[in-house]
Amino acid sequence: MDNDKNKDLNRQTEFTDEKDKQLEEFRRKNTGPGKKMTDDNAVKVSNDETTLRAGKRGPLVFNDYHFYKKQSHFNRERIPEKVVHARGFGVYGDFTATKSLKSITKAHFLSKAGVSTPVFTRFSTFQGSKGSKDTAVDIRGFAVKFYTQEGNYDMLSLQFPVFIVADAMKFMDVVHAAKPNPISDIPQATTAHDNFWDYIANNQEAAHMVMWLMSMRGRPRSWRMMNGWPINTFRFINDEEKSTFVRFKWIPKLGVHSLLLDEANIIGGVDPDFHRNDIIQAVQMGAHPEFELGVQLIPEEDEFKYDFDILDNTKLWPEEVIPVETVGVMKLNRLMNNFFAEEEQAAFDPASVVPGIDFTSDPVLQGRAFAYRDTELYRQRTANINDIPVNRPLVERNFNLRDSFNRYRLDVDSVHYHNNSLAGNTPAESSPEEGGYVNYPEEVSGHLTRDVPSDSFLDHFSQPRMFYNSLSDVEKRDLIQTFNFHLGKVKSKSVREQNARMWANVDNGMAQAIADHIGVVHPPKVNYPAPPDYPSLSLMNTPFYAATQRIGIVIADDFPAEEVGQVLKSFDENQVFYDIISDNLGSITSSDGTKVSANQTFTTTYPVLYDSIYLVGGKMRNPRLLKQEMEKYFKNAYRFYKPIGIAAGAEKYFAAPTKSNNLKGVVFAKDNKQFANAFLQAIAKQRFWDRA
Repeated sequence: MDNDKNKDLNRQTEFTDEKDKQLEEFRRKNTGPGKKMTDDNAVKVSNDETTLRAGKRGPLVFNDYHFYKKQSHFNRERIPEKVVHARGFGVYGDFTATKSLKSITKAHFLSKAGVSTPVFTRFSTFQGSKGSKDTAVDIRGFAVKFYTQEGNYDMLSLQFPVFIVADAMKFMDVVHAAKPNPISDIPQATTAHDNFWDYIANNQEAAHMVMWLMSMRGRPRSWRMMNGWPINTFRFINDEEKSTFVRFKWIPKLGVHSLLLDEANIIGGVDPDFHRNDIIQAVQMGAHPEFELGVQLIPEEDEFKYDFDILDNTKLWPEEVIPVETVGVMKLNRLMNNFFAEEEQAAFDPASVVPGIDFTSDPVLQGRAFAYRDTELYRQRTANINDIPVNRPLVERNFNLRDSFNRYRLDVDSVHYHNNSLAGNTPAESSPEEGGYVNYPEEVSGHLTRDVPSDSFLDHFSQPRMFYNSLSDVEKRDLIQTFNFHLGKVKSKSVREQNARMWANVDNGMAQAIADHIGVVHPPKVNYPAPPDYPSLSLMNTPFYAATQRIGIVIADDFPAEEVGQVLKSFDENQVFYDIISDNLGSITSSDGTKVSANQTFTTTYPVLYDSIYLVGGKMRNPRLLKQEMEKYFKNAYRFYKPIGIAAGAEKYFAAPTKSNNLKGVVFAKDNKQFANAFLQAIAKQRFWDRA
């Protein structure tokens, strides 16, 4: 490390957790009073603006070493992006166990209530490149690195409980099919193209996950408002070496909420960083994202009890059958210091487990346990991945691994092999009693085969039917619309026809509606038993809150000060986020001299970025512009079923309700002493689906 650490002298000495404290060793500040520029050899730089040349009009000379260093380092600033989950963002936080799981796992971080573990959580999209948009209809990653007292444990989740393949062998194929066309490299960050839907129609175990992808859950309102499921089946192992099958689930405190298809498409253009901006604002405002960790447990002896194979990643474990037990809470409370050094170099690996958590013969997990580490070995060009600060464990590490690119650790031992006498056979192995990791002695037998693990793996439609049957009418309509959008962009009529026939295996009415829209004949009807209905699968049953909903306030001079003051006070008390939008930035004055400050203008923001609109109005130099903006914000919010607050005096801009316009969710302040509270309740409801 450098002798002069160049630390930020203004930085507080109190740290949020042990990981924050560990990272302090690597933080540097290059700017500030008295700071002089140097090169990476610590030589002071006298000119950083012009190259060294032979005469004023002559060529660059070869020995301009400062230019060479600056240019050559710049040329190497990037590393290969991930093939999948390239676009991501990370946040630090802490996980606290809320109950003891010591009876079923010896994992220390789950051993008793109150144990706190630092974490780093990375949210990401699956298909798009690093420069794509946050709001794509896509599979999202939700990876959590636990810096435990027994080493790092990585829990990799998706926002769906099921995966798109049942065997790791097919993962490369579905990625190729989902990615842009290899000839044109189009389209970016979407599955609305021929290759993907040709793959789905001919690899029908993908049906279940595609149902989830096309549903509202494929378009989360916020990373703070989506579930995370690791999809794989793991084992808990206790001190007696007893095994229990387990699947995990992250449950957001704010409930699970989604964007509509048109909203997501528009936001992707006007604010491609929508989810990043959202989580940054939440952390900065102190509304720290919070998730409960739940577990679903199946005793070893009940492995074959269910009508689905518990090792099949294309099948979920219904919560009504296998309950979710809450065991801890994660709060994300600290942003990164440097995006590249932390987020881009963060490495997550399903094979990074700690004592008490072990693998099963889950065919996808078996492949993932190899793939992730190998990916990072390629991307980061080094085997020293866990020496990178964001990946570095908190506990002592002693090993015989040596060398590779970017080796900063100075191993001073002359002995670097196991079974030795020169160093007393150290570093020594640890017994299980000392915390040494021991794999579960699962009994295995049989011949080498490429057969699927059970016939249940070949049942591709029972659970998709269950999922569709569990949705509300609103969600079903949305699902069909999303199918229509994606399949409507498929140019091959054969592929469209194959999909219409395939989806008849889920629901005949759904398949016929899709067929009508994409210009193919109705598929033959399929007969199947009535599927079950599980309330846990419908977003209509999620919690709803006003907290951290984002409100756009359209306002001008001469606004009603008392009313606006009460509304803003209510927002602040209930942690509702809001922007004040007007023609210009800066102060806006009411008729009695009260001032508010506009932080957005009509040209810097868009109605679609807000969960609700408060239309105040007032007086402006250009009253026609104000009227146009008020109507624009109203129509946009009304179209997307969002709550709308109308200030006293602003109702003149809007027509009275009619049969085609019932104004559900539109709250008027005129003659309404409880307006602030009524509007807050409407904001909490979030959507008014019965609006005409």
